[in-house]
Amino acid sequence: MGKLTIIGGGLAGSEAAWQAAERGIQVTLFEMRPQKSTGAHLTGLLGELICSNSLGSNQPDRAGGVLKQELDRMNSLVLACAEANALPAGGALAVDREAFAGQITQKISSHPNITLIREECTEIPDGPVIIASGPLTSTALSRSIANLTGQDALFFFDAIAPIVSLESIDLSVAFRASRYEFDEDPEAGDYINCPFDEAQFDKFVYELAHAERIHLESFEGISTQEKQAGHKLFFEGCLPIEVLADRNPQCLAFGPMRPVGLRDPHTGHRPHSVLQLRQDNLANTLYNLVGFQTNLTFPEQKRVFQLIPGLEHAEFVRYGQMHRNTFIFSPALLDDTLQFKTRLDLFFAGQIVGVEGYMGNVATGLVAGINAANLLSGSPLLGFPQETMTGALLHYITHASPADFQPMKANFGILPKLSKIPRAKKERALLYAKRAMEAFQSLPFGENKE
Repeated sequence: MGKLTIIGGGLAGSEAAWQAAERGIQVTLFEMRPQKSTGAHLTGLLGELICSNSLGSNQPDRAGGVLKQELDRMNSLVLACAEANALPAGGALAVDREAFAGQITQKISSHPNITLIREECTEIPDGPVIIASGPLTSTALSRSIANLTGQDALFFFDAIAPIVSLESIDLSVAFRASRYEFDEDPEAGDYINCPFDEAQFDKFVYELAHAERIHLESFEGISTQEKQAGHKLFFEGCLPIEVLADRNPQCLAFGPMRPVGLRDPHTGHRPHSVLQLRQDNLANTLYNLVGFQTNLTFPEQKRVFQLIPGLEHAEFVRYGQMHRNTFIFSPALLDDTLQFKTRLDLFFAGQIVGVEGYMGNVATGLVAGINAANLLSGSPLLGFPQETMTGALLHYITHASPADFQPMKANFGILPKLSKIPRAKKERALLYAKRAMEAFQSLPFGENKE
């Protein structure tokens, strides 16, 4: 039926390879790791998660939950692997990183229609191609993409949060609980919560705001103008915790450290603020600091984060760090089929197209894989109703204005407005979700798995 080249073995590239291979296409998947590292990845596994181990909400009245329902009905490989390696995380889907990526690697490596090549692609090949090289695209391939597009790639800086060992958390201070599901049993709850009183919070915020940071100048290939832009280059949806502290300490108290829905069993009161830690592996030995993306130097992370109640003796198995995320200006370059406008056998997918969030990346990989397979087989390419979450993401990245284009995650705000908008937020969300599922019925996919 034809051959397809895919560059990048992350979430989008792996999903694209699987979808095309399942439709009878012979796929060659290039992944440069582990021969060449990105500086942020730790392994050579396909689908390795760099930032959080949470793939977002599972709730049917949340945008992430709606997107997962659509991916489930489209038989997403990545979603199936995530569900098979899920960890307790309240209403979210969190995974054991290594087991999750290991299963994706095994599935892709053993598929009879996929050939996995561990080499860097420095040029865009001829013939049908999907570029899913991700936010950490190599310098050589970035140059090739820039030559093709006739413009410099856009980029922003993204950050990841630290991970600590469970045995180093002081559970005589911290406590287990999920928001709004407080239980007197100390073993209950999917999160470990570190409670602050007001004085502890004020001291922590002061030290955080004055801690030493890794300078942007240390990132390779940054122009003088970009250096001067400083924190403006950070993605608003994943700001370093110290940047939030710079803006206003209340950004923390009402953001990642909000105490709403939690009560400290040691005091019987709601804390002034809280840091939550989420399980990071199946063995339940590692926990990540939720919402604590950071660009502090490693010694400063240890000093400042050990001011957190319950983490005074924390063992950091991974420090937080920043990395450069590259993405193209998709509205000028791509159709909503994810085809490159001036070369229809070339597709882009994943974070490089300006989609944010793991499952959004998976969705674009799935669409690119199906459409590349359809192109090779002579079938019509697939379009999605804008009322679906997948369709809304595709429409945003291919129609946003230059002034508005920023990496976008699944959210109800990018869907077409309801004809009648209920006042209650939850009711609005349920109507958006119901309409999305109804619109999805027009697509050639079966019912979701049970």
